[in-house]
Amino acid sequence: MALPTLTHLTRGFAALAVATLAVLTQAETQVTTPPASSLHSPPAFSTMAPGPVVKPWRLAGLPKQKIPVTQIDIGAPAGTPVLRLRAQASYGNLVFDTPRLAPTPQLLLRWDWRLDRGLEHSDLTSNEGDDTPVKVCALFDMPLDGLGLGERTRLRVARAITGEHLPAATLCYVWDRALPVGSTLANAFTQRLRYVVLTSGPARPGVWVHLERNLAADFLRAFGHESTTVPPLLAIAVGADTDNSAGDSLAYVGDISLAP
Repeated sequence: MALPTLTHLTRGFAALAVATLAVLTQAETQVTTPPASSLHSPPAFSTMAPGPVVKPWRLAGLPKQKIPVTQIDIGAPAGTPVLRLRAQASYGNLVFDTPRLAPTPQLLLRWDWRLDRGLEHSDLTSNEGDDTPVKVCALFDMPLDGLGLGERTRLRVARAITGEHLPAATLCYVWDRALPVGSTLANAFTQRLRYVVLTSGPARPGVWVHLERNLAADFLRAFGHESTTVPPLLAIAVGADTDNSAGDSLAYVGDISLAP
């Protein structure tokens, strides 16, 4: 069996992990299903001052990244602070580690986004066009048992290369210029990351779109052929990347919540 090149592994699994720094330092802790009143949603962007994003959110990029990093900060285009993502032939993500939540059928991920400047040449079905102007991702600690030998080998090699426990399943909700809403497809570099298109078409400057997703149901639709149970949720990430198509985009994301 021929192994993929180091470059392919690094790019593909960095995308899957939403960067080396997005890995799961809590992998040995107990999975929890806290009551609704104690669910830990990511810190609200609306409570932050314009400028850099504060902890526990953290910026993450590709291993040994040489391309520009996507500019991610807090802006207030309409008075209320929101997350601003400006990508110029760049790659970057913002990551929030969750307390290894067990997604139940009642657990919903909610947020709002708007796209003021979209991409003209992105194509999620190809390596050259694998870009999105805005994405919200969920990282799951899926066991390797359901993966084929090739996939298990590639993931183990990638973990050895990065020295990190890269997740075996990442689900990214995206705004895509061409694919219809509801499209679900694998990342062009790795099967360990699946896209779900939630908004389609060109930018809509100033227009906010509200989104709400059932993580358990979406995981099973995307990865159900590999796992019949929903594994613990390890992290939520927000990002924008335009490095493959050399595009220029501007997007905003409102508060993200995890709640029944």
